Amino acid sequence: MPESLDAVDRAILGLLQVDGRIANVDLAEVVHLSPSACLRRVRRLEESGRIDRYVALVDPAAVGLGSDVFVEITLTGQDEATLEAFEVAVSERPEIMSCHLMAGQFDYLVHVVVRDVADYEVLHRTHLAQLPGVARMVSSFALRPICNRTAYPL
Repeated sequence: MPESLDAVDRAILGLLQVDGRIANVDLAEVVHLSPSACLRRVRRLEESGRIDRYVALVDPAAVGLGSDVFVEITLTGQDEATLEAFEVAVSERPEIMSCHLMAGQFDYLVHVVVRDVADYEVLHRTHLAQLPGVARMVSSFALRPICNRTAYPL
C-alpha cells in the first residue's frame, strides 16, 4: 500500500492541479517550505505516480470541437478476447476522450468529442459501429456542461 499523503503533499497536489506551471519558488512559499524541500516533495510525488503527467487543458469549442457525445455500448459477449479487442480499438480513436468499463445495463461508457452532429454521424458509421464486439450503442448529446473538473478532491 502506498504511503499516505500528509497535509503538505495534499497542498502541493491541490495547487499543481490548479496551475501545473506554477514556479517552484511560488509553490514553496504557499506551502511554507524551502524551494529545495518543495522540489524534493514534487519529485517524490512524480516518482510515486501520484503526479501522472503535466498537460495543457484546451478549450474544445475554441478548436472547433463543440459537441460532446456520451455513448453507452453493449458488447456481444464478456469474454476476455472480446473485451480486449474492443478496448484496443477504442484506445486508437483520437475522438474518444474517455472510455469506462461499467457495471450495470451496458458494458462501456464512451465520451466522444466532435465538431457537430454531422461529424458524429460519420464517426458513428465509419468507426464506432465497426468497433469489435459491439452489439448495441445508445448515443446522448450533451447540451452544455454544468461542471467539468480536472482537479481531484484531496
